[in-house]
Order: sequence, then C-alpha cells, then structure tokens
Amino acid sequence: MNQRIAAGVQRLGTETAFKVLAKAKQLEAKGESIIHLEIGQPDFPTPANICAAGKQAIDDGLTGYGPTCGLPDFRELIAEHVAESRGIDVNASQVVVTPGGKPVMFFTLLALVEPGDEVIYPDPGFPIYRSLIDYIGAKGVPMPLIEANDFSFDVDHLKTIVTDNTRLLILNSPQNPTGGILSRDDLKAVADLCVKHDVMILTDEIYSRLLYEDQFESITQFEGIPERAVILDGFSKTYSMTGWRLGYGIYPEWLVDSIERLMVNSNSCTATFTQKAGMEALNGPQDPVDEMREAFQGRRNFIVKGLNQIPGISCRASKGAFYAFANVSELPLPSKELEGRLLEEAGVACLAGDGFGKNGEGFLRFSYANSIENIGEALNRIKGFVLDL
Repeated sequence: MNQRIAAGVQRLGTETAFKVLAKAKQLEAKGESIIHLEIGQPDFPTPANICAAGKQAIDDGLTGYGPTCGLPDFRELIAEHVAESRGIDVNASQVVVTPGGKPVMFFTLLALVEPGDEVIYPDPGFPIYRSLIDYIGAKGVPMPLIEANDFSFDVDHLKTIVTDNTRLLILNSPQNPTGGILSRDDLKAVADLCVKHDVMILTDEIYSRLLYEDQFESITQFEGIPERAVILDGFSKTYSMTGWRLGYGIYPEWLVDSIERLMVNSNSCTATFTQKAGMEALNGPQDPVDEMREAFQGRRNFIVKGLNQIPGISCRASKGAFYAFANVSELPLPSKELEGRLLEEAGVACLAGDGFGKNGEGFLRFSYANSIENIGEALNRIKGFVLDL
C-alpha cells in the first residue's frame, strides 16, 4: 500500500488551541483540575431565541439541501446588516453563506492566489492564514504586529514589503491573538497602498462587534476598496454560536461565481436550519450581545490587572475580541515551554504566542472567555508557578 500524503496537505498547519484543549481534556479525564483559557469560544450559551428558531426550523422539516450561496432572504438580511454596519453598498448577490468563517479564508485564497504569489498576513495572527498560504504554495510575507505599537500595523514597514508580486493582504481587526485594532488612519493608509499596487484584501472582521472603547472601522469604507475586498464575518463569536458553524463572505460581484463553484465542490450548502437561527440572531433582540460584550470587558480589566501584578509578566489591555496577549519574555522559559508546564503543573490551559507566528515568541495568549472566579483562580495558579521558577 502506497501511504503517500500529498505535499500540499503536509504543508498545512494547525491550531494549537485545539491541540491544547485535547490535552487538557485528557488531564481532566484523569481527575486533574484544569482552568480553560486556551480556546477562543464564548462561554455563554447561545441565546434562547436563536436556539428556538433553529429547533423550529428542524420541526418544520427544513433539513434538506438549500441554495449553494445561502437562503435568498438570509442573504438579503446579511447584506442589509453589513451595509448598515460598514456604511457601504452591499447587494444580496455578493453574500455567500458558509459553514463557519474558515471556508471564506480557504475559498478566497483558492480563487485569487496562484503558487508563487505573495500574500501578506499579520504576525502574530490567526494560524490558519499562514497554513492556507503554505498549502496553496504561495509565498507568505509576515506583517509584524508590534506590542509597542499596540499591535497595529507599521504602515511604513508595510510599504517596504508590498511588491509587484503581492496578490493579497490579510487584515484582522479586532485581532486574534493580540486583541489589538487597526485605527481609521492606518486603515486609510493601507487602503491607499492596496489601490496603488492593485492588491486584493481579505478583511477578517469576525470580532467586529466585540469592541470595548473604540468604534469599529472597516477598510471597506474607503474609495476603491469594496471592489477589491472580501469581508469575512459570522455568528460564532458575536452570538456564541461556535458549534452552529455559520459564517459568510461579502465578495465583489466578479468573484461570486468562482466562490459558488468552490462551495459546490466542497460543502454543497450551509445547513438550512442553521441559517434560520442566524436570521433570528440578526432580527432578534441584541441585548445578549451587549451583555456578553460588557461581561468580557469586565473580565478583560480583571485579567489584565492580575497579569500585570505577576513578576516577569506584563500585559496591555486588549481593545477587542476576548484575548489577553501577555508578554512573558522576562521569565526564564520560552513561551512554548511555559504553555506546557502551566498546563501540566499549574492546571492552566493557555497558548504560546509563537503558535501564532514568529513574532509571538515571548508571549502567552489567555482567552478570558471564562468566569471571573475561574480567571481569578488561574491567576493565583500562574503566580504561584512563576514564583517557584
């Protein structure tokens, strides 16, 4: 038997969050006490009205195939939501509903990027960006996100790495893992650069409604960008619907047919009853979203204050999402070893920053999608571990 794995698949990376989660679950099965600060998943239940809509759709028999790009009324609703929240014109025909946000990343790169093309991506950043770039055989060009710059782009540096071979620029604001955002001025400068050099943009806006003090800004607001940008958004983070697998892409009209073909060849369609739940999420009361964001803000303040009180650790307050990206470079261990030992010796599951790119070395990511009580206990355990080093 020829057990050969295709080279492209061997180039695929992974998400360390799921690997650490699996190891944490194994330790729990042995009776160990583990506090989960590793997985990027809201700990709140999906709002009851959304669940009821999904259940009703199943009871109504909406369990068969649906249109490849999504239910027409759902696409219309998403278009209206995106148009209002971004201040741009969006047609329902531009919307492709997908089973989660990752297909939007995958389809965009497959449709736009050839082997050898250059793709600029944030570093540290969501690891699937680089994984998919490598899979396609493109050249990944990291754009450093620097702590001293509040993890925003250095636009002057970006100008030095854009070339005639740059096909796509990936943005993520608010960001995973840093919790940083890109300011309006920075986005404007990036927009001008992309128009000048004819660069496409994938703007990952999955955390667009999880901002604390700032107003959300999308690069699509600037002239010349909507026709060259793909917006990625979804329901997992905003409505605590991670397991429902419901996301969407807003594509330029000229790209939609290609994305539809990729959907047909992979997913066929997104579950109809899940889409009905998504319609209720957008149409229904938004109080749960506001309450969840307020809870995350309180947890952010709590964990950042606690981390800054531990010798050798410093942490900036995240401006969005639900991650604290703590600088641990003064501790005598590399971040990957800290990840493992905190889990095994202190019972705290977190992620090493270098799992998000080279520039994440010296950092740990803590997801504060957990209760204040559990976060407080985790801080005590981390402090005890650090003091014993």
